[in-house]
Amino acid sequence: MENEANNLAVATPKDGVTMKDLLQEKSNLFVFPKAGDTVAARVIEKGRNRVFVDIKAFRTGVIYKGEMETSNVNIQDIKPGDMLMVKIVDLENKEGLVEVSLNEVGLDKAWDEVRALKASGETAEVKITGANRGGLTAVLNGLAAFLPASQLASGNYPHVEGGDKEEILKSLKKLVGQSVTVKIIDFDQKISKIILSEKAQVSKETETKLTGYALGDMISGEISGLVDFGAFVMFNGIEGLIHISEIGWQLVEKPSDFIKIGDKITAKIIDIEGDKVSLSLKALKPNPWDEVEKKYKKGDVVMGVVAKFNPFGAFVKVDSEIQGLAHVSEFKTYQDMVAAVELNKAYQFKITLLEPKDYKMALQPMLDLETGTQIETILTDSTNPADPVGLTT
Repeated sequence: MENEANNLAVATPKDGVTMKDLLQEKSNLFVFPKAGDTVAARVIEKGRNRVFVDIKAFRTGVIYKGEMETSNVNIQDIKPGDMLMVKIVDLENKEGLVEVSLNEVGLDKAWDEVRALKASGETAEVKITGANRGGLTAVLNGLAAFLPASQLASGNYPHVEGGDKEEILKSLKKLVGQSVTVKIIDFDQKISKIILSEKAQVSKETETKLTGYALGDMISGEISGLVDFGAFVMFNGIEGLIHISEIGWQLVEKPSDFIKIGDKITAKIIDIEGDKVSLSLKALKPNPWDEVEKKYKKGDVVMGVVAKFNPFGAFVKVDSEIQGLAHVSEFKTYQDMVAAVELNKAYQFKITLLEPKDYKMALQPMLDLETGTQIETILTDSTNPADPVGLTT
C-alpha cells in the first residue's frame, strides 16, 4: 500500500503545475508545421545539389542548390550539425520530402525591415541600379525598389528645357551606380512593390535652412537648370525657382533666351512655402509699366510686332518691355487672326485700353480684315518707325 501511495504521489502535479498544463504540453508535441511556417532545422547531410535538414519532431526537409544560390547563405559554409531557420514551401514534394527555403526567410526579414522603415519615417541609403523614362531602379535590403523621377530632390531632378524624353533619360542614367538617401513612401509585399522618395527626406532639411530667409531677401546663386516654365537657382544648398513670368518684364517665350545654366545671378525672394522658395529677377529691375503713361495713351496708333498667338488673341510687342493684347474678337475668329497677321511681323495697332496697374494694354489691328491690307493711319509720335518696338533687340 505504501508503494501504491508513492506511485500516486509521483503522478500528482507539483509546484503549481496542473493536470491541464501537462495535457496541453503533451498535445503540443503533435502540432505539426504547415506551409508558410518558419521553423528551426538541423543540417544532417550536404550533397552536391541539395542540403538535407531535420525538422525536429516532424520529417526530413530539403534545400535545393538553386534556391540556396539566391539566398544570402553560402552553401560552402554549411556543415552537418548547423542550425538553420527555414521556411516550409511544400509539405511533400515529388520526392516525398518537405521542401524548405532559406531565401524566403531572408525575404520575410527584409520586408519586416521595410515595414519598420515606413512606420518610423527613417531614411535609408540605396544604390541606383538602373534608369528608365519614369525614374530609377534601386535595391533596398536586397529587394527591388523604384524611385520615380518626380520624387527626386531638386539637385538630382533632370531639369531639361523642352521636356525632351531622351535628354531626361540621359540625365537619369548619370545617377546609376550612385548611392541616394531616401524614404519609403509606399510598399506592397504581395506584389513586391517599394516606392522611394529622395525629396521627402530633403524637404525637412530645406525647410530648416529656409527659416534663415524672409520675403524680400536678396540671394546670390547659380542657374542649375532650365525648363519650359522657368529656371532653377541653387543657393546655400537650396534650389529655388524663377518662374518664366519672373524672368523679365518683357514677354519671355524661352528662359534660355535670357539666362544659361551656370550663370551667376542675384534674385529676390518673393515667396516661401514649406520647402519651396520662389525667386524673381524682374523684381530687381524698374517696372516699365510705372512710366508707360508717359509714352502711350488710349487712342494712340503704334507699331507692334506679333510675338505669340493663343486662344485669347495675339500678344503684341510695342517696345522692348511692353506688350499688349489684340483680342481674338478683333479678328472675328482664331482662324481669321492667324490668317490676317504673321508672327514676328510688324503691324499698326490702335490702343483701345491702357491700365498700367493691371499691366493691361488692349490693341486693335489697323487692318482691313476683308483684304488684309493696312489701313492708312498716322503713327503717334511716341513710336519709332525706324525700329518699331525694339525689333532689333
